[in-house]
Amino acid sequence: MDDRVAALRFAQSRCVPHISISPGIFELGPEVAAYMHNPSTAPVVLGTEWLVGATTVPTLEFAKRFRRVHNVVIGALLDERDDFGPAAEVDLERQTKAMPVALARRDGVFYWRRDADAMARFRAVDGTEMEASALSPNDVVGLATVLDTPNVQFNLAIGESSSRRCGEPISTEIIIELEGEDHNGQALCTRHAIVHPQGQMPLTGLGVALVLERLTGLDGNPATPPGLYFPYQLLETSTYFDRLKQAGGSVMTLEG
Repeated sequence: MDDRVAALRFAQSRCVPHISISPGIFELGPEVAAYMHNPSTAPVVLGTEWLVGATTVPTLEFAKRFRRVHNVVIGALLDERDDFGPAAEVDLERQTKAMPVALARRDGVFYWRRDADAMARFRAVDGTEMEASALSPNDVVGLATVLDTPNVQFNLAIGESSSRRCGEPISTEIIIELEGEDHNGQALCTRHAIVHPQGQMPLTGLGVALVLERLTGLDGNPATPPGLYFPYQLLETSTYFDRLKQAGGSVMTLEG
C-alpha cells in the first residue's frame, strides 16, 4: 500500500504507466484525484481486482451466454496455509478487518454489507460448504457496471482448500456463480471455478505481468494510451486463458 501515492506521482512525472494492486474500494480517492489532475501523462490502472483479473476476465466471458445477468456471486477461497509476503499480510488485514463493511449491489442499489449481512457461505470446488465474509475488491463495481447487473456480491473464505482436503498441496479457488436469462429468454444459471494448484501468488503475478505487457506494448500491440483503467479493460480474454493454462491454472465448469 502506497499511502503517499508517491509511486503514482513519480510515474506521472516520467510519463510511464502505473498499476496498483493494494488500495480497496474505500481507498481509491487519492489515486483517482492524482489521475484527474494529470490525465494526459500516463495510463493508470486501478488493479485491486481479486488476483488482478482472475475473477473479472473469466466472469465477463461466462456472461456471454446470457442476455441478461440478474445475479453475480463470487466466492474466493484462500488456503490458510497459503504463503503471503509481509505486504500482502498487511493488505489482507486492512481490507478484511480494518474496514468493517463491504460494498455490494442489491436490486440496483450499491450498499454496504455489515454485521450479519456481511456473513456468507459458499460451496468450494469439492462441494464443501465454506464460511465466508464480505469483501469488496474492484470486481464489485466493475462487474456491476459493465454487465448492468442489479445484484453483485463478493465473499472471501480462508480455510482448507479442496485440494488439501484430498491430501494434495494447497490451491486457491474462485467460484463464479451467474444467474439470469439466456439469449432465448430462458432461465439460466452457471457455476464455474478458476483454480491454481500453487495458491494465490501465481495468479496475482500473472495478472500483473499481463497488464504490464499490455501497458507497455510488449504484447506486440501499440502501448496503452493515457487513461484510467481496470485490469479487465486491458486484458484480452483468449490471451488470459491461454496464459492461465501455461501458468498451471485451470477453468472448471461446476454443477449448479
